[in-house]
Amino acid sequence: MKRSGDSEGEKRRKRRKLLQELGDQKIPFLGPSDQGYQQLWDSSYSGLVLRRSLSLPAELHGRVQAALLTLRRKGCLLRDLVRIRERDVFTLVSRTLLGEPGHTYRYLDTRLFAIPWHSEDTEEGDRLTQCAKGEAEAKQGEEGDTGSKHSEDSKNSDGGDSETRHSDEGDTESKHSDEWDIESKHSEESCSGSKQEGQWETESRHSSEEGESCQVKPSESGVAAGSEGKFPGWTPKAISGTEIKPAGRGAQQRPVEQLKHSLSDHHIEDKEKCTGPVKFNVTLLNYMDPAAMSQLKEEPYYGMGKMAVGWHHDENLISHSPVAVYSYNCHNDKGESGEGGSGEKACWRIGLKVAWDIHTPGLTLPLEPGDCYYMRDDLNSTHQHCVLAGENARFSSTHRVAECSSGTLTYIQSRCQEALSNLHTDPETGSRSLLALLPTTLQHCEEIHNEVEFEWLRQYWFQGRRFACFCSWWTGPMEQLEKDWKLMETMTMLFLDTVEGEEEEGQEGEGRREMAETLLSTLTERHQQRQTWRDRCHSTLAQTLPPEEAPVDRPFWGVDDPNMPLPFDLADIINRVESLLWRM
Repeated sequence: MKRSGDSEGEKRRKRRKLLQELGDQKIPFLGPSDQGYQQLWDSSYSGLVLRRSLSLPAELHGRVQAALLTLRRKGCLLRDLVRIRERDVFTLVSRTLLGEPGHTYRYLDTRLFAIPWHSEDTEEGDRLTQCAKGEAEAKQGEEGDTGSKHSEDSKNSDGGDSETRHSDEGDTESKHSDEWDIESKHSEESCSGSKQEGQWETESRHSSEEGESCQVKPSESGVAAGSEGKFPGWTPKAISGTEIKPAGRGAQQRPVEQLKHSLSDHHIEDKEKCTGPVKFNVTLLNYMDPAAMSQLKEEPYYGMGKMAVGWHHDENLISHSPVAVYSYNCHNDKGESGEGGSGEKACWRIGLKVAWDIHTPGLTLPLEPGDCYYMRDDLNSTHQHCVLAGENARFSSTHRVAECSSGTLTYIQSRCQEALSNLHTDPETGSRSLLALLPTTLQHCEEIHNEVEFEWLRQYWFQGRRFACFCSWWTGPMEQLEKDWKLMETMTMLFLDTVEGEEEEGQEGEGRREMAETLLSTLTERHQQRQTWRDRCHSTLAQTLPPEEAPVDRPFWGVDDPNMPLPFDLADIINRVESLLWRM
């Protein structure tokens, strides 16, 4: 859902007022070595909870980290060509989406299609899982005592975020870099068959495995190993019940899915009211290497340091649902951990601030490799966060409960059936006709037609053929959507023939003008959107991509021939409808 011009104007006015009040001064912020750090966390950032790496099994760390490196080596983490202020820009963060089968996630006018993190189809077989499994075993063999060595080898991490965007991506702090506070741009356009708002919380089918796993804030218990020595005076809290046991579903799970269940089972609530595991439906896997970036923008308001991702709220989440982030960084693509520099800023850190507030100090949270952090309750809506770059490359796995009411394969397939139920095919002759000619019915069908083309087919093909390189799951469904789209193109022409035919027969018909106006409105929108997508496919930026990642101007009528034009000339049809209306 795009924000209105009035909303944008109001935000600009608020931002100008705040910046005028701030002047040239920097807002104070506190890190772990500063006095009052824990008090600030407890009073103003209580929705942020840290979970130290030692609370997860070393075996799980090894499998997940090997899987992340495998995805990186196999070319599955790619920069997105997103749309910001009517222009295309590349993200600095490379990423891919994993999630429930058939789920998608939409951000910055870009729909990502999830690689299923588990599949009932044994033939799909997951080449990547096989590779990851082999590499994990090799890594564990090299490490020997993984449990004792892991906490050191995982030493420099970032906090990743659910929808990471860099402030240099066309100056994008979330949607606009010049906004102090950013609201969701597509709050109704993201993911998959989710539960209704407020129903995300409890899925207790694994409650027998979770034990006493509620986590509390760092001020309430003992110190995680190694943390106090690095940042004197800060006493972070280890999770309660630190007995380490394997994740409940066993070693046969895929690493990221196993991580998802581990994070879900340890979802943080107050000690007295542990509500059980959360059903995360997607995770964004992000990768960024600061050394490969020519310039990272300085955090502008607090002076926190170099930003990998600018200030933003995470988009498209079920209200008050948690975000869980697993952090891991490495020195190079071989998975070798960096030694880490001295001081707080050598680590990857998360920065937080209260939205629209220049009086409450900001807060930074350093992250060791393998650490997890959670944003719970209303933290994501009342606060903003950024990611502050460390010295080494980093991965983050950002698990969330995405709002996906219009973003699943099941959803769009049902929409197709709604539209095609108005198309009748004669079983003997094969000729086709429309069953209902009510303007409201026709408008509904044409809106679905546009949705299938611009929210699904063109979104999918704009990202090139990259999905087919490492995941065949979406191939069949997208082929079927394209077949349905072709039938909808036929329905459009039947609609036009009906309107023009009535004129030739001299039948005025009560709804004829309304039918023509409905057709003109939907075709005009379709024509404009097709031109926008074609321009994007042939833009200078798009042409810099390798062939396997380059956008494809699709759908087209000749599926096997990319040079085959669309079957109907929309400009000509629009002229015909305009002439028809003029004669009425």
